[in-house]
This record gives sequence, structure tokens and C-alpha cells, in this order.
Amino acid sequence: MDFMKEYEKWLASPALSAGEKAELEGIRGDAKEIESRFYGPLEFGTAGLRGTMKVGLHQMNRHVIRHATQAFAQVVLESGAEAAKQGVAVCFDCRNHSQEFAREAACVMAANGIFVRLFESLRPTPELSFAVREYGCAAGINVTASHNPKEYNGYKVYWSDGAQLPPEPAEAVAKKMGEIDIFTGIKSMDYDQAVSEGKIVIMGAETDEAFLANVMAQVNDKAAVDKVADTFKMVYTPFHGTGHKLIPEALKRLGMQHVLCVPEQMVIDGDFPTVVSPNPENPEGFALAVELAKANGADFILGSDPDADRVGIMVNTGNGEFKVLTGNQTGVLLLDYLIGAMKRTGKLPKNPVALKTIVTTEMARKVAESNGLKSFDTFTGFKFLAQKKDELEGSGEGNVIMSYEESYGYMLGSFVRDKDAVTASVALTEMAAWYAGQGMTLYDALLALYEKYGWYGERTMNLVMPGLDGLKKMADLMNGLREKPPVEIAGVAVKEQKDYKDGSVVTVADGAKGKMELSGSNVLRYEMADGTSVIVRPSGTEPKVKVYILTQGKDAAERDANIAKYAAWAESLQG
Repeated sequence: MDFMKEYEKWLASPALSAGEKAELEGIRGDAKEIESRFYGPLEFGTAGLRGTMKVGLHQMNRHVIRHATQAFAQVVLESGAEAAKQGVAVCFDCRNHSQEFAREAACVMAANGIFVRLFESLRPTPELSFAVREYGCAAGINVTASHNPKEYNGYKVYWSDGAQLPPEPAEAVAKKMGEIDIFTGIKSMDYDQAVSEGKIVIMGAETDEAFLANVMAQVNDKAAVDKVADTFKMVYTPFHGTGHKLIPEALKRLGMQHVLCVPEQMVIDGDFPTVVSPNPENPEGFALAVELAKANGADFILGSDPDADRVGIMVNTGNGEFKVLTGNQTGVLLLDYLIGAMKRTGKLPKNPVALKTIVTTEMARKVAESNGLKSFDTFTGFKFLAQKKDELEGSGEGNVIMSYEESYGYMLGSFVRDKDAVTASVALTEMAAWYAGQGMTLYDALLALYEKYGWYGERTMNLVMPGLDGLKKMADLMNGLREKPPVEIAGVAVKEQKDYKDGSVVTVADGAKGKMELSGSNVLRYEMADGTSVIVRPSGTEPKVKVYILTQGKDAAERDANIAKYAAWAESLQG
């Protein structure tokens, strides 16, 4: 694509406002900046779109939103005659421009004859998934960039099952975007007119109540909370985002009497002024929460990311200091707790199943199988976990009690098909309260699980490859590993080389070839002679290759030494 030609096309378009034109005129002499904005469109994938908010083709702005929505509208209409009546649910988060982008999407859908249900104000991502299922919508749209920095926004698309778009319709949307002109090919209409004509209907408290009723139905042992309600204290932060309303309300309905919310972070603000990054994976984001917990004698801290699909926790390590638990650790604790709580209360279903992704700790499989559950892996992403859940439950093969991935996402119940920080917050708090009733913190509980199931450990390495040549570097790295598969990593022999692209398995010792159940994803996995798994996967949403180290040792020291050894190898891949 001729980026200068595209730049001039945008400048000449009557669709641009005076402010947008001024922004583009301001970079006229900066060829590098113009190229970065116009060298090509943002790639539309199964996760939708994500990018920084600027005027330009390779950015997030109202024109790109309209363009994607026009293409999506056509795919929805082609899915069947009823789709226009079933409609599309539209949601948005706390980010700058999110409400504006959501309204733009709603107006394009309405102009294409598709009924729209639009949330009145910001809502958690899982509530969008719920709304699609609850109201029988044909699809859903959510304007959010999850836990990314403040400069970003995104556009997530959902199908009628409430899960993010599967590959086939996502490819259809991308193809149509290539065929539709970003300015002249768009149908839109006035927002107020669409609302007054009933083409856009606003959702509010009634949807919240229906969603919360399903959330509270996931409680297994309310008596455990009641037992410690007078004394158990916790701290909650929404990181300026969409969890600010429903999570404290759900915890109140659980019976929690002492939920201390971080006041500075209860303020809705797309600039996230109190944190460098609004990501519950980062300990520094919890600084204010830790301060509040120490001042009030709380042992448990919970934080949801800006769109309230991910949740992270910090726990008192026993000496007054707080430690962030990884998504893997939190998931293992929760899975083990749910199995026990469901057994105690008679709520464990027949043929119980736990689902995880291929990059999530093997400790989850050990917990599941040690307690009589089956465990299955899927590719990374909740659309795949949702798909597997539907497949198992539809065939009668199993009932899924929990699905999770290492990046702080947990899915419980059957009313959503995406990661859900609202329901997970309730379950994690119930768990923390139950352990408090046993005289234990969650840190005590985690150490007990290591003693019981083994000293598992994980680390994710992010090999960041930004810039125009980043995609090439990522592709070169994956191609290099395929052309010359390693037979040794960090001085340890590779036992098996697995390629999830074609599902192939090669046994290094004798060259024997086999097949895996999963295929169709650009992921490489190496099973090591010491029991470690090393997985290499390019990110689908960010310019980086992720290397996952899943290991185990006879004790904490051996586990940590293994992680350090393989991490050094991963760093060498950066070049």
C-alpha cells in the first residue's frame, strides 16, 4: 500500500472533522509517522481489532470502527434471515472514546437494518457475553482494550453463542473490510433518530440484575463466608474500570461485610492516573490497595482489569507483606477449592471436567485428575475453551466446572462464554473466606497445595518485537525453529517436538512421527527430558513472541533453578 497516497486520501475526505484534519496536517513533514499510521490497515482477527487511538488507517478511530462494523454487519446479515431481528448487543469500557466508538458501531448496525441493544454506560465484558446469550442476539460488539495502556482501544466481536468470533466469520469480516471503502462504503444514521425509532434499545439495570442472579447462583458455600463475615476484611480495586459497580455489589450479596474499595481507583478514568499499566498481573498497580490493606488489617486483595474480564489477587505472606499470585497459581487454588466445596455441598456434577489452555500450568491437570475429574487442553483464548465446553456438554461426555488460562482469566457457570472477573471475584472471595475459617491465608493454602500435588512452576517470557519489522522478526523466529528444530534446550535434551500448526509430534530419539488432537495454530512445544514443557507462541494482539516455561521440581529450589535455566534460553531468542 502507498502510505502517502492513503494519507492524502484521508486528508481529502469530507468524512473527517476539522480536528481530525488538523491532526493529520500536524504530521505532514514526518514521513515515518505517516508510514506508521497508513502503511496498511489494522489486521482484523478472531480477537477483532486493537491499536493506539490516533487518526489513520492503522489506528483506532471512529472511521476504522465504522469500517469494521459495516463489514461485520454484512457477515451478520449473511448468516441468516432472522439475524437482523435477533440483533447485536453492544458494550464498552472506561477508555477514552469507548462510548463514542460504541455509538458509532450501533449507528452502522442500525443503518444496515440490524436491531441493536446498547448498554447505557460502561459494563464488564462478561456482561456483554451474557447479554448476547440472554437476549438471543445474533452477535455482539465490545469496545475495549482490556488491560492495555491508556493509548490503546480495541474492538472485540462475538457470535451468537456469546463467545468471541470463531476463525471462519472473522476471516469473512476481514475479507469484506478489504472490499469496502472506509469512507464511501459505510451506511450509518443519526444516533438520536435510531433510538427514537426503536432501532437502538438501551440496556441498563434489568440486564445487570439478570446477570447478577446468574453470578450469585455460582456460590457453593455461603456458610463459609457467614462464619467469618464479622472479622474477615478484604480490599478491592477496579483500576478505574468497569468492575466498580457490579463486583462490590456481588460481594455484598455474598455476605461480605468488610470490602474496602480503593477510593482513588474507584474513579472512572480512561487515563488510569494512579497506575503505569491497569493490569492486575503487575504488582506495582496494587500499591494503593496494599497500603489500604495494611492500614486495615486485611489479608486478601482483589483487582479486576478495566473491562472486568481478568482478575488478579494479592495475599498476605504471613509477615505483613503482600504477594501477587500468578494466574496459574490463582487458578490452581480456585480449581482445588471448587472441587472440595462442590463435594462438601453436594453440587459436584456427574462427569466433572476442568478445562485449561495449552500454555496453562500442568498442575491444574494434576489437581483435576487427582480428584477424579477429567482435564482437557485447548488453544489459547476463551473462544476455544467455550467451544470445548459446548462440545463436551452437548455430547454428554462431561460437565465443565471451571475453565481457565494463565493470563488471569476464569470462566464459571454456563451463562457466559468468556473470561469473567465478576463471577471469579465472588468465587475467589468465598475461597479466601473459607480458608480464613480454617485459620489459613491463601498463601498458606498455596504452599499446602505444592506439598500435596508437587512443586510446579511457570514463567512467561515476552520477546517484544515492535516497529514495522517486528512482524518479520516474529515470523523469522518461528520459521527458524521449524527449519531447524532444537534437539537440546538449556543443556537438556528435547524428548518431543510438537507443532500445533499441523498437529505433528516428532520423538527426537528415533525420529518417530505422531499426531496430536489439536492443530491449526502457530505454536511450537518442546517436551523436555526433565519433564519441563517449553512453548513458543506469537501473540495475536501485540508485537511479541511469548515463551512459556512449565516445569516442576522436587522442591521450590529445584523448580526455581529450572525456570531460570530455561528463561536464559528464551532470552537468547531475542537476538
